Amino acid sequence: MEWATGTVMALTPCGAREARLVLAAAAELAQVPVADFAAAVVAGAQGEPVPARWDRALRRAVGALLGPRPAAEGGREVRGVGLLPSRARTGEVLARFRASRERLAAAPGDGTARSAMDDDAYTLCVLMGRSTLHEAVMAAELHLAGPG
Repeated sequence: MEWATGTVMALTPCGAREARLVLAAAAELAQVPVADFAAAVVAGAQGEPVPARWDRALRRAVGALLGPRPAAEGGREVRGVGLLPSRARTGEVLARFRASRERLAAAPGDGTARSAMDDDAYTLCVLMGRSTLHEAVMAAELHLAGPG
């Protein structure tokens, strides 16, 4: 299960909690036990074929994680904090996150790499004032690309 969690974290990207939710949702969609689904994710990452129905279930679960969030009260979207961190700090945290993601992609079963990515993902979310890693990465990239 941990290897599959690390694989989903590295590929999506997301934190450990979200990766476990994706695996559980995908297993439910495929109507198989989570342990069997996790084993198939690991096998698929190692080049073995995964049943098409299971692949579709995983894609749907990841899509639900990365899709738009429901609007807040009154139909207004919550955008996070009003002040942005310095570009230097944003770049540093984003680079650290990307490095930990690469380490985890190389060794999805490594608990230390998984923990480091989870920590870096949390830091990026807090820094950018976003509730999901996907939103935080997008916000950091926009901040770094914006006018100086």
